[in-house]
Amino acid sequence: MTTVLIVDDEPNIVQLVRITLEDDRVQVLEAADGMTALDRAAAFRPDLVLLDIDLPDVSGLEVCRRLKGDAELAKMKIVMLTAAAQRDDIARGLAAGADEYLTKPFSPVRLLSLVEQLMPHTIQWRPE
Repeated sequence: MTTVLIVDDEPNIVQLVRITLEDDRVQVLEAADGMTALDRAAAFRPDLVLLDIDLPDVSGLEVCRRLKGDAELAKMKIVMLTAAAQRDDIARGLAAGADEYLTKPFSPVRLLSLVEQLMPHTIQWRPE
């Protein structure tokens, strides 16, 4: 089973991601702030982290840096999933270690395709 950690303080985004991704092959975990995200990442070792930048405590950029800086967690894939859409925002996210960058609002189909691209051996999604 693939485990995805969604880190966002907007319940509607968390719900959309959960509805989009969760099935019998994908477990979705949630964190509404950066410290909880770091704790859950260490405890559950998700395969993928979908990470907002604007969080109530530790920024998503700092969470990304800490995860990628930890030898035991560095292999997990991280996608910045955020409304920060300027070229400089994207550059900062990728410089922090993010594998991909997806801006809000996002298409659920684009999210599925991106997850499939990052996790080809565990998620095989095809439109009906």
